Amino acid sequence: MPSSHPSVVASAAKAAQAAAPALGAFPLTRRSALLRDLARTLGDHDVRLASVAEDETRLGAERLKGEIHRTRVQLEMFADVVEDGGFLDAVIDHADPSALPAPRPDLRRMLVPLGPVAVFSASNFPFAFSVLGGDTASALAAGCPVVVKAHEGHPRLSDLTARLAADVLPEGVLTVIHGREAGRELVTDPAIRAVGFTGSTAGGRALFDLAASRPDPIPFYGELGSLNPVVVTPAACVARGAELARGFAASATLGQGQFCTKPGLLFLPEGHGLDEVLRGEFASRAPAPLLGEWIANSYRTTLTALAAHPAVRPLHNPPQPADPRHAAPALLTTTAEALRTSPELLEECFGPASLVVTYTTRNDVLETLRALPAGLTATVQGEEAEDEELFHALTAALYTGRLVWNGWPTGVAVTAAMHHGGPWPATTSPLHTSVGTRAITRWLRPIAYQNTPDAFLPPPLQDANPWNVPREVNPPGVPGSRQG
Repeated sequence: MPSSHPSVVASAAKAAQAAAPALGAFPLTRRSALLRDLARTLGDHDVRLASVAEDETRLGAERLKGEIHRTRVQLEMFADVVEDGGFLDAVIDHADPSALPAPRPDLRRMLVPLGPVAVFSASNFPFAFSVLGGDTASALAAGCPVVVKAHEGHPRLSDLTARLAADVLPEGVLTVIHGREAGRELVTDPAIRAVGFTGSTAGGRALFDLAASRPDPIPFYGELGSLNPVVVTPAACVARGAELARGFAASATLGQGQFCTKPGLLFLPEGHGLDEVLRGEFASRAPAPLLGEWIANSYRTTLTALAAHPAVRPLHNPPQPADPRHAAPALLTTTAEALRTSPELLEECFGPASLVVTYTTRNDVLETLRALPAGLTATVQGEEAEDEELFHALTAALYTGRLVWNGWPTGVAVTAAMHHGGPWPATTSPLHTSVGTRAITRWLRPIAYQNTPDAFLPPPLQDANPWNVPREVNPPGVPGSRQG
């Protein structure tokens, strides 16, 4: 797919800018109806969409149908969020001439849309993190038009999805462009007020720097790389070591290891005795296609460098398949001490490969965990009756956005309490999530109205509250309970 011409990028951004005032002013019921109509459209065309997606991504029909369902659920979830209205965070402080330390004017505060946003699709989720994925759904819910930079791994699917969405949305509210240079043009277009990105650390950092270097810097919400360590305590290793080895192999190779939450490091106590189980689990998984040759090439390059390191030995490192798009699962091992002294071993290997790290003592594993880069997830497999003190020590050493106890990081629940983010290099903005209802806050900004006539106020701040949104009215200094 050829890159969109700069004039096309500028036109898309300008159309989004023109559509922004009307979309932001829509009653919440109308905005939520658009999201539900988009979800319904995906369902009505799921067979056709899945067919095009399979042709471009080779992810498998069942996986793709499941992802379409997840994408529909995300849209419907944000429709519920919009209808509730609590996301507007409306607060009213009535005028009070006796307030301390000085008389207080009438102040009313709420969140409003930032304006047009750019969304960069991800390769590994052609629906859930693409044209109508979570970034787009949350931005539309916030009242922001979206210009999507399609991923080069599924361009035809992106265009098809955009055409179907055009039958639902007002003109200019959703547009798709193509090409890396077009993406850079989009980030620097003055009409764009924020960017959502899911992809590589290098690519995300380059775009983040572009967004920050604009004459008017804008927020850049990038989800980048993550090693997602799993720590198995000695007690858990004794109690259920073989079960944990099987669970780890399933999680690490799920989707051919192309999930951002793939566990890339498995910490096991020295003398764990699980080499044969792990080797058998990884060997039993047949080679399969990756999303594209560019990912397969990167996988082979990174894996070859890791396997050649003098501090690393193979547990299962089979010859790579002849098909350049295919990859075979691989498992390597090293020590915690080597990981601390060899930072080159901390490069993420995107694909079905992981590194087993053996540790000798509690201090050995804690010191190594403190040296790891921050991540999206960290997992502790332990025994509740024996590991409470160790759990607290481990979690203090881990720097992450989501902590998993006795589970696996793959599989990100789409829910209000989910935080899919983390400190750098996991993301560029650790305060925010790209999954779950709180994702909407990325596309909003606060504004306060002082001594403004009631008729001039937006509906959520008017005395009659015609949209019936939750509000805080004359709260104490620390925000209190919501009031209608």
